[in-house]
Amino acid sequence: MKILLLADIHANWPALEAIGETFDACLFLGDLVDYGASPVPCIEWVQSHAHAAVRGNHDHAVAQRIVARGGTGFRELAAATRPLNWKVLEPRHLKYLARLPVTRSLELDGVKFLLVHATPRDPMDEYLLDDPIAWQARLQRIDADIVCVGHTHVPFHLKLDGVQVVNPGSVGQPRDGDPRCAYAVIENGKVELRRVEYDIEAAVARLREAQLTPEGLAMAESALRTGGRFRL
Repeated sequence: MKILLLADIHANWPALEAIGETFDACLFLGDLVDYGASPVPCIEWVQSHAHAAVRGNHDHAVAQRIVARGGTGFRELAAATRPLNWKVLEPRHLKYLARLPVTRSLELDGVKFLLVHATPRDPMDEYLLDDPIAWQARLQRIDADIVCVGHTHVPFHLKLDGVQVVNPGSVGQPRDGDPRCAYAVIENGKVELRRVEYDIEAAVARLREAQLTPEGLAMAESALRTGGRFRL
């Protein structure tokens, strides 16, 4: 069985569209919206293709119409793009985001999966990279063979006492210095982190067409072109 693992699409349709993998099942780990200008096709693709999906912190904020407070860096970018997402999303899209579960357990081909956006301790907000000791603490009493997470926008794969933790990285806004779309494939129990180039110019053009503020456009363009490193 071939499983496509996706996270953090962030309204970047050109990036999602570039993934040409065939798959038997697709698992999505949250954050369909914010940062990009094309939430509708991204939501509808996941609705049509994902076998299971969970809610990310941005999905929750957009569905609940929480105004982004701004600040610096990615908080400011969320504040700049969230109104664009609200402008194009219909009530049915918001309902879908609001009804996504915070966690999901399932079994595929004899393998037990736990899906969360962030960590099992704090499913939507805790930011945890590939720290084996910290992850060991968060895997206590977890009944799963593979724990699938997103949120950090940085791909990693850990093997910890019989449990694997997989973060496929971000489809729509990588933050590890590599601007290519990131995702993972799990096939016959083997995890492979993959990258694919996509049309960044098309993603930037969509932000321009959406009439993002000059400051917001500069931030978004810098993040997309550099793989998450702002150059303003």
